[in-house]
Amino acid sequence: QVQLVESGGGLVQAGGSLRLSCAASGRNLSTKGMGWFRQAPGKEREFVAAISGSGATTLYADSAKGRFTISRDNVKNTVYLQMNSLKPEDTAVYYCAARGAYNRGSPYAYEYGYWGQGTQVTVSS
Repeated sequence: QVQLVESGGGLVQAGGSLRLSCAASGRNLSTKGMGWFRQAPGKEREFVAAISGSGATTLYADSAKGRFTISRDNVKNTVYLQMNSLKPEDTAVYYCAARGAYNRGSPYAYEYGYWGQGTQVTVSS
């Protein structure tokens, strides 16, 4: 079983930065691909970024490329999402997710078996 707890969300002005953290508990976390997704009001959940178990491979949505950076610290069992140059359209609840038995990250929500409760990010214009 894996438990995920996100933190670091908040209110920020456009152009600002936030760093989200996802603290994970469970076995063999360094073997699991991890991802960040977000969901804005009235919209479907969408992929933001993913990272492999070792951290060597990362994936980004087009909307995140060049602005967001996903990373992980397997000693601390924590995954991070550094978000820079934030825009009002980045406003959403951000969710951390872990794959069950696969090392690679994935852009597909259905491939993740574990989810956190989410953290709100609000970007004001």
